[in-house]
Amino acid sequence: MNTLFVKALKNGFDMSKEDAVALAQTIQKAFRGGKEVEDMSLHKDIRSIFYELHQKNLLCLRREEVKEKGKAIRKFYWSFNSDGIRAEATRRPIEESQYEIYKKIPEEAWLLHSANT
Repeated sequence: MNTLFVKALKNGFDMSKEDAVALAQTIQKAFRGGKEVEDMSLHKDIRSIFYELHQKNLLCLRREEVKEKGKAIRKFYWSFNSDGIRAEATRRPIEESQYEIYKKIPEEAWLLHSANT
């Protein structure tokens, strides 16, 4: 188990360590011990997770064009993004004050609340 990848998942998705470990195991099973996995070999639910990991810069997607039976076909391959994983794993979460949530409430909500009290 790659602890750096687990930490990157934990930080990137604000998840518990147990959930991050379970997700990391699922991702590693999809790779079947290889460095790359072909997109078409993935179940649609795993592919969906891969796209989310790609958005967080934890996975890379490589495109390859090959000729099969005289037709050009595009194949896509997923791989781990070591730099992105390292960056996310070492990122320090921004600590916000316990009162910061109140700044996110729209002014109209405060006015409506004060009119009703």
